[in-house]
Amino acid sequence: MVIFEAAKAITELHGVTSRELTPAITVLQLFLSSSKPVLRFAAVRTLNKVAMSHPMAVTNCNIDMESLISDQNRSIATLAITTLLKTGNESSVDRLMKQITNFMSDIADEFKIVVVEAIKSLCLKFPLKYRSLMNFLSNILREEGGFDYKKAIVDSIVILIRDIPDAKESGLLHLCEFIEDCEFTYLSTQILHFLGIEGPKTSDPSKYIRYIYNRVHLENATVRASAVSTLARFGVTVESLKPRIFVLLRRCLFDNDDEVRDRATLYLKTLGADGTVAETEKDATDFLFGSLDVPLINLETSLKNYEPSEEPFDIDSVPKEIKSQPLAEKKAPGKKPAGLGAPPSGPTATVDAYEKLLSSIPEFANFGKLFKSSAPVELTEAETEYAVNVVKHIFDSHVVFQYNCTNTIPEQLLENVTVVVDASEAEEFSEVISRPLRSLPYDSPGQTFVAFEKPEGVPAVGKFSNMLRFIVKEVDPSTGEAEEDGVEDEYQLEDLEVVAADYMLKVGVSNFKNAWDSLGPDCERVDEYGLGPRESLAEAVGAVINLLGMQPCEGTEAVASNSRSHTCLLSGVYIGNVKVLVRLSFGIDSSREVAMKLAVRSDDEVVSDAIHEIVASG
Repeated sequence: MVIFEAAKAITELHGVTSRELTPAITVLQLFLSSSKPVLRFAAVRTLNKVAMSHPMAVTNCNIDMESLISDQNRSIATLAITTLLKTGNESSVDRLMKQITNFMSDIADEFKIVVVEAIKSLCLKFPLKYRSLMNFLSNILREEGGFDYKKAIVDSIVILIRDIPDAKESGLLHLCEFIEDCEFTYLSTQILHFLGIEGPKTSDPSKYIRYIYNRVHLENATVRASAVSTLARFGVTVESLKPRIFVLLRRCLFDNDDEVRDRATLYLKTLGADGTVAETEKDATDFLFGSLDVPLINLETSLKNYEPSEEPFDIDSVPKEIKSQPLAEKKAPGKKPAGLGAPPSGPTATVDAYEKLLSSIPEFANFGKLFKSSAPVELTEAETEYAVNVVKHIFDSHVVFQYNCTNTIPEQLLENVTVVVDASEAEEFSEVISRPLRSLPYDSPGQTFVAFEKPEGVPAVGKFSNMLRFIVKEVDPSTGEAEEDGVEDEYQLEDLEVVAADYMLKVGVSNFKNAWDSLGPDCERVDEYGLGPRESLAEAVGAVINLLGMQPCEGTEAVASNSRSHTCLLSGVYIGNVKVLVRLSFGIDSSREVAMKLAVRSDDEVVSDAIHEIVASG
């Protein structure tokens, strides 16, 4: 046990080299042939982790691990196989696949998923071997298995199709064959959606139409509706197929499900099947299949709040930002939240509440549309006499600070409460309005506002120092009456900063690769930066995400503990409603120096340059 723990400790050292790993791996290799299953398991699991960052260091153990494929303990066998898939070379792939084929029928779905993930990684490592690996995945896709197992296989095939161009046509046909006999509605709709994106780009798109149209006859309403959308994608993209697609879509007009009928009607109208002038291919594609710029939860809330009237529903009025805990505040036990009373439920409700509050104040009426409201920033410590936090409201040419104040002293009444803001370290801002709070009784939250003007559309930054000023009047605890005369007093608050991230909305995208391709390279800007010494790669990734204030996509904010490199994908909307996508590539060397490559795409090259300026000055 001591020997094992010592070897494991060496493998987990930060910045450990292959040479330093050698004695630890030699010991673990001896354990692989131990008669005790627990030692074999411990050794192969540790080697599996080492193989993620130092695959070449583990190759000496491959022969020992191949003998473990037939181990009676299925956990040991699974770890041995996945380690071999990480450390094997191109010539050993075919031999490994034969061994795995016999092995797969003996293990549970949870182990099969681990093997599938390892095979996907192997295929991306050796793209020339895609045929044998894709055939293996398609064969196990036809076998019995649960939803999670089938989803892992489908996800792997989809990633291989996207990343290995030669694998596209065979991969799409394997997926088409799978949906002919797929019992999972979710997987069928996902595959149909993917077919609609990739199918029209192949050399012969027409061969997929039969598989798609079969779903209209043989499946439930959800899959039928998805199939109709996929047919329409082919009609939009492949001009030669349009007449045939029209025939198939007209047949769908008589479906017994209203969603299927409505989709068919919409697509026929948009594509010009009734003899009207069709929209251009780009307009039709954007309208029917463009990415939705607003989060669905925000759209749903806005639709529920919409009251039928003369004015149609305006999708531009839907807030675009996702806020995790918009009014989460540090407060002393028993205190009520300082601010808008009870926090509104959900992100959209918060944005709507702020917008209603600000639009009800005449001085702010001509500021235009609210772009973003920040999460509250605490300006006082917990357990102090007065609790104050501030919300930054960003407009195109103004910034409004909403100071949420709570008086925590029962024997005091505060009147004419204002915050005096010193903007000497924020040169681009000039104060235009200060709106005082007339009265602040004990434990009853209230707001005071200060508005600043700034250059229009410019992400101006700066530091503001804050002083709370008020007239304090003593209150008689027995009667609750306040004295007539009061005393002027002031209370120093923490400084507040307006930073670059305040001008960015966190707006995710469902498919980063498609969104990236749709923006195109015209407004792309790429540069490299040195981030200096860091504790870890994860710290560097987190710092850049916080600096830009963007939404991480596809879970790329998570960094493996021993990683020497990492790619992070971010999306957002910049002030002026400009969509921005960022691809960050990080690397860390043995001295913990971090280098970063930053690629930005947006609708406006000025914004792409601005993102680089933020990083360069941050």
